[in-house]
Amino acid sequence: MIEAELKARVRDPERVLAGLESRAAGRAEVYRDTYYDTPGRELTGEDRELRVRTVRGPEATRTVLTYKGARVDEASGSKPEAETAVEDAAAVHEIVRGLGYTPVIEFEKHCRNYGFTSRGRRMLATLVRVPEVGGQHWIELETVVPDDELAAALADVREVLADLGIEDGDLTTEQYTDAVAAARA
Repeated sequence: MIEAELKARVRDPERVLAGLESRAAGRAEVYRDTYYDTPGRELTGEDRELRVRTVRGPEATRTVLTYKGARVDEASGSKPEAETAVEDAAAVHEIVRGLGYTPVIEFEKHCRNYGFTSRGRRMLATLVRVPEVGGQHWIELETVVPDDELAAALADVREVLADLGIEDGDLTTEQYTDAVAAARA
């Protein structure tokens, strides 16, 4: 399965927020992401990612382990993704380090998530703010599809973003890891 996702910078967060709220109830969460790589940075060099994410929400905290393969669509940055919940955050960090991976970067994202169906697809929209990068907001809109549906799914995602006031010029493949690293430099 492929995560058909587009990400964009948000120029008018209030407009986007209102559009999302009209589609679904939002869920505020804080993500604590730790990205791992080999000492020689092989994953990064091959456009792959290994991440442990702990999500704190109003009712619960959960942790997920995610592996993302290399991009299958350069324009959107869409990647194959495998993700699973883990019971013990400290244990999964220990396992990953024990396998020889080292933490490369760790940061927080403040998110508001909206799950809804549009154009016949289950979608997840996330309005994101990364405190270390300043007041900038992003939106991520994704749906998970088989390989052969990627182009059609990305077209549907683009239409929903346009409905929210996001223009093609706002789209970006910039990664939060790069933005945080640049802010720390």
